Amino acid sequence: MTINEILTPALLVDLDRMEANLERMAAFFRTAPAKLRPHYKNHKCPELAERQLDAGAIGLTCATLAEAECLVEQGVRQILLANEIVDPIKMRRSVELARQADIIFCVDDERVADDFARAGRNGQTPISVLVDVDIGQHRCGVPPGDPTVLLVRKVLATGLRFRGLMGYGGHLSHQLPGPEKADAVAAALRPLMETIARLEGEGIAVEIVSGSATGTYSLTGCYPALTEVQAGSYLLMDTNYRECCTDFELTLTMLSTVISKTGREYVVVDAGVKALSSERGIPMVKDLDGLTLRRLNAEHGIIELGEAAPSISIGDRIEIWVRYSDATVNLHDRMYGVRNGSVEKIFQLCG
Repeated sequence: MTINEILTPALLVDLDRMEANLERMAAFFRTAPAKLRPHYKNHKCPELAERQLDAGAIGLTCATLAEAECLVEQGVRQILLANEIVDPIKMRRSVELARQADIIFCVDDERVADDFARAGRNGQTPISVLVDVDIGQHRCGVPPGDPTVLLVRKVLATGLRFRGLMGYGGHLSHQLPGPEKADAVAAALRPLMETIARLEGEGIAVEIVSGSATGTYSLTGCYPALTEVQAGSYLLMDTNYRECCTDFELTLTMLSTVISKTGREYVVVDAGVKALSSERGIPMVKDLDGLTLRRLNAEHGIIELGEAAPSISIGDRIEIWVRYSDATVNLHDRMYGVRNGSVEKIFQLCG
């Protein structure tokens, strides 16, 4: 199959670039003190998860229970579910997963810890957890210091298997590289490190300290006490992340077809917000000067034709760089791996 035979709209993955990104990150973590546990939500593809594991990743990070269930079904056995599970039905499903794999859950509330421990006892399955610590993201997590120490004590008292802490610093990821970013990362992690020292002073082992992201991997991968990095966007690399992390190549595009044209003013393609996320900004047209994507409707993308635009006709194919890979991949059930103009692999998505 050639690219021109693909029904649009369709996600394309440049295999040469993706493989270069995979190897570049793997090479860094071969010598870094921390290990890589990449986020599955970036690609939602079991085959790409296997490639990351083969390249040295110690496991996968999941954002949802459905993602974790998909990976366990596909044979992945080392998973961190980096989100809070509070619904009783999901807890029962989580216990079932814990019977099949080394899966670690996150808690930031005493009542939830009690409920999870009870679900584990009812299912006769030990449950491993990290205590989620807020290091500045101001989303989930308890503050470092006393609140974290108290919750860890509670977790241990419930019978849950305490494995360590998670301090996710996604708010730092998109800062541009430089001394200010390095200082901000150090300032966010310092209270976490102090909390670890307090716990270890009480004789509580902190086996895992998980956090970071693609945009901070080179700083946090060498930071004292951080044991694993949850980088994910590096593999497919979108234009949003590329602004703050130039180490990796843009990989993911949306293939679209021109379905309408108004003179020399604009063309309309068949990729709208049902196929292409604009949550973090309007995506850009790839490799065609003078073409500017102005807006996305449900099924339509409106592309303005500037003075430098080449001749565009109805039926032409236009590739658009994906602006936000996580939210775009989530809209599809497959991606087309392309090399030299041909489809080499169709990746099935799950979760």
